[in-house]
Amino acid sequence: MRRIGVTTTIPSEVLLSANCEIVDLNNEFITNENYSALIDMAEKDGFPKSSCAWIKGIYGACIDNHIKEVVGVMEGDCSNTKALVEVFQQRGIKIYPFSYPTDRKLNMVKKEIDKLIKLFQVDIDTVEKYRLRLNGIRALANNIDKLTYIDNKASGFENHLYQISCSDFNKDHKKYKTELENKIKEIKHREPFNQKLRLAYIGVPPMTGDLYDYVESLDARIVYNEVQREFAFPRADSANNIYEQYLDYTYPYDVWFRLKVIKEQIKNRSIDAVIHYTQAFCHKAIEHIIISKEIDIPVLNIEGDKSNVLDARTKLRLEAFLDMLSDMKGVRG
Repeated sequence: MRRIGVTTTIPSEVLLSANCEIVDLNNEFITNENYSALIDMAEKDGFPKSSCAWIKGIYGACIDNHIKEVVGVMEGDCSNTKALVEVFQQRGIKIYPFSYPTDRKLNMVKKEIDKLIKLFQVDIDTVEKYRLRLNGIRALANNIDKLTYIDNKASGFENHLYQISCSDFNKDHKKYKTELENKIKEIKHREPFNQKLRLAYIGVPPMTGDLYDYVESLDARIVYNEVQREFAFPRADSANNIYEQYLDYTYPYDVWFRLKVIKEQIKNRSIDAVIHYTQAFCHKAIEHIIISKEIDIPVLNIEGDKSNVLDARTKLRLEAFLDMLSDMKGVRG
């Protein structure tokens, strides 16, 4: 089976139709026990220290896992991906380019997906069969989301983990389906969480996975993970085909489209405040200028860099922010 690396969520249905194993290089990077060595590898190979840790980590994960083929998202994700895949090409790695069109029109999305279908020499009927199969798995991840914000039985980290893993279905969609089914059974038997403050997490998935446990230790819980939820395609059942489904995927498109869904979820989930995570040296950090003005509840911007744990300064800022919210809501003590 061919192993295909991906730089972010792409139409997985196409690769699975071609009997490929999908490897999300982001997940391979951040779950590596020696993740910092992957960053060091990239810097030794010439990546500047001022470049994003995710890009360096993706590079290191690709080399470390001996990936020979990569689908690189050239538009709609990281602005550095184009340069990254050029480095991959120099190393003899085959690149399949894919883009989410800036103007977000159905005919343009169709054109890009059809190009990918042609590159992998599959047919649309097989792709659609896989779409329905994968949407059944994604629905299980969406169930964990509901167990987070409706039943209050899933933690913020579980919400993050089981939705973000839909980017490559943990490299085996059949096993991942079973894993999700077992996790849902376990969660349903728990007592509900009782933290007083309900938070939204928006922005790229965090380098600092301990964020969720730390927030919960401060009598708050993240009940909405914006991008991770989009990886699980929560509105897939309203799409008639793969083209409509990826048109409705908010992450790669403009901030205004994202904000429409974010605002809906803030209201639906009774969110008290928002944590907006940005990555050092990432162009998406500039979007905080818009986000902070467009969202009408408190927003805290925190930034990550190379570390996979929260630093003392960020912990202090989170504690002060949540103390302020507790005072505002009168829930202290």
